[in-house]
Amino acid sequence: MSRTIVPTEAAGTLSDAWRTCVGTGRFGLALRKDYQDSLALVQREIGFRYIRGHGLLHDDVAIHRPYDAGGHRGTAYVFTYVDQVIDAYLGLGIKPFLELGFMPGGLASGDRTVFWWLGNVTPPRDHAEWASLVRALLRHLIDRYGLDEVRTWPVEVWNEPNLPQFWAGDQAAYFRLYETSVHAVKDVDASLQVGGPAISPGADDWWEPFAEFVTERDLPADFLSMHAYSSGPAQHVPFGVYQTFRRPQHLLDQFAKPRKILAGTALADRPLHVTEFNTSYRPDNPVHDTAYNAAYLALVLAEGGEHADSFSYWTFSDVFEEVGVPASFFHGGFGMLAHRQVRKPTFHLYAFMARMGSEILARGVDHLVTRHPATGQVTVLAWQPVGGTDDAAEPDRHELQLSVPVLSAGELVETGPGVSTGSTSGATSTGSRVFVMRHDVDETAGNAWAAWREMGRPASPSGRQLDALHEASEPARRARSLPIDGGGRVDLDLTIGRHGITLVTLDVVRDETPSWLDDTRILGRG
Repeated sequence: MSRTIVPTEAAGTLSDAWRTCVGTGRFGLALRKDYQDSLALVQREIGFRYIRGHGLLHDDVAIHRPYDAGGHRGTAYVFTYVDQVIDAYLGLGIKPFLELGFMPGGLASGDRTVFWWLGNVTPPRDHAEWASLVRALLRHLIDRYGLDEVRTWPVEVWNEPNLPQFWAGDQAAYFRLYETSVHAVKDVDASLQVGGPAISPGADDWWEPFAEFVTERDLPADFLSMHAYSSGPAQHVPFGVYQTFRRPQHLLDQFAKPRKILAGTALADRPLHVTEFNTSYRPDNPVHDTAYNAAYLALVLAEGGEHADSFSYWTFSDVFEEVGVPASFFHGGFGMLAHRQVRKPTFHLYAFMARMGSEILARGVDHLVTRHPATGQVTVLAWQPVGGTDDAAEPDRHELQLSVPVLSAGELVETGPGVSTGSTSGATSTGSRVFVMRHDVDETAGNAWAAWREMGRPASPSGRQLDALHEASEPARRARSLPIDGGGRVDLDLTIGRHGITLVTLDVVRDETPSWLDDTRILGRG
């Protein structure tokens, strides 16, 4: 195997599109303690900027409240739950990415619903009343949180209107809803950001008609939004599904496609937000709980920012009920966290990405190497390439050999033939070694789902079992030091486990060992 030589000079800046936004279960679920505890953990260890989900206008949030009592008739707008949820979000350092949907029962033109929680997907029976609802919501948010703040919150019109499951009207009916909505948003403040059409994978034939419609009608489209998944048809079993997958590159190709289609149109330069993406589009596919899911998505996180301004993992937590209350602790939920804040391998992928530097030194099919400009720390994210349906073809391990620069030319001073170290100042010196900290997640390490399977798949784990799952979810960690060669480089040899992801941090050792210490005199060290 040949060793990959990582360049010393940065090749570019690592985009933060991967953590601009994260998905969530319906808006009202944010009132639950397990939800808020999970989001707090995600924000501490990863730190997303925005959160987006369905159900802001659903009846369980109860914003739209028609009344007819005591000779009084009208509509009240009630923001009790909206305030509690958004207060919680902002308190955790995350902003809402507002999705307008689904239809309140008192405004719906029909009774067609989606999901276990019965989100109404019919057009409004009165578009003027829909506009009044949108204006009332935004005016309340501005009154409570301030115009400058709310101007930073994107407003997305509906969810996957190309699918009959999510929109009972046709394309023309969605365009009418979009027009009504964007006028209502801009009536409140012209600087509020509004966009769409939030289409599902495979709806490429919507882009040109959408561009033509907004151009002909001179409508705002401050951003474009879409969704991306890579799985095939669902193979159903009780409380779950299995699916085949295309390769990870298929997700990146989906991210890139809208700009190719819209090149030359008035929308060619608009920001593109992938407001949902994952491997499987099902919330009951066990692949989401596995190390395979993390290894599959590593390439997507490493390269996705080259194609989209954001791509939002669907979702941060298994507090999620689209197909009903989960029947088992691990159930194939979308979340990067299981219930009770048990970390899944995909959570670790994101936590590893959060520790990467801003300068890209190298990027390949199985690695991303970055540097922190302030500290000089070099970070390596490596993974076993996976993808496609022939899982049996993947080996039990993956080998990667890198030559990594850890000292710049200015830090090297010659101290003898063939020997280079950093400069020395007093008792502290930049030594000729680098401290290497390694974190591994694979089929056996950092894998709570694998431990749960060995437990016998308890549907509702006891407290003792939950403790064990939390312990099993921790990555394997190893520390060592390696020599720096005369060119300021370190040879890094990585053996990555099956479906593994690995984070390696490299820091030049500044040795502060007193001269009188002798470790060979410690019992057991001689």
